[in-house]
Amino acid sequence: MADLRDFLLLGGPAIWAIAGLSVAAAALILWKVWRLALIGAWSKNRARLAIDAFTGGDGAVALSMLEGRRGVRSRVVRGALRARATLVEEAAREETARIAKAELASARSGLRGLELIATIAPLIGLLGTVLGMITAFQALQEAGSRADPAALAGGIWEALLTTAAGMAVAIPASAALTWFESVIDRIRLDLEDAASRIFTAGRNI
Repeated sequence: MADLRDFLLLGGPAIWAIAGLSVAAAALILWKVWRLALIGAWSKNRARLAIDAFTGGDGAVALSMLEGRRGVRSRVVRGALRARATLVEEAAREETARIAKAELASARSGLRGLELIATIAPLIGLLGTVLGMITAFQALQEAGSRADPAALAGGIWEALLTTAAGMAVAIPASAALTWFESVIDRIRLDLEDAASRIFTAGRNI
């Protein structure tokens, strides 16, 4: 605990800001994993089976399979099947697109915050390093001919801590952001495929 406290004191205000960003990033990542699991980001079997039933001519069974399901694919497929049954094709397609856009927007919630953290954490670290270097060289100038190279090296080492800390926060945040975006892209492709299958099938409900 003392080492962590010393680390925070050496880094100055910048390291405290980065520490706060690290906590926010960890919280966002955990929340996003939970959120994606809650909307069934990795569950697609029920929606696929419902579409198979619909294209096989049993629309009522397809709808019954999706009742009460909270997964993003199931919700969009259910909305598409209902729109297909009650609206003309053009209006049904527009309604399906509206539902899909709303679900995808909900799935993307929180990503802007993670992207912001991945962007500004290294910048704050660099700012802390620049300020630390300015302080170190000011001390060197004031010392004049009595300057201690070891003290200068120590000041620079302390200043570089913030850059390392900023990168340590930004790298996992950026990796998590890329992974989340790939998961959502997979959902989007599945929804496009589902809509295509539904609207190229006959009117079975």
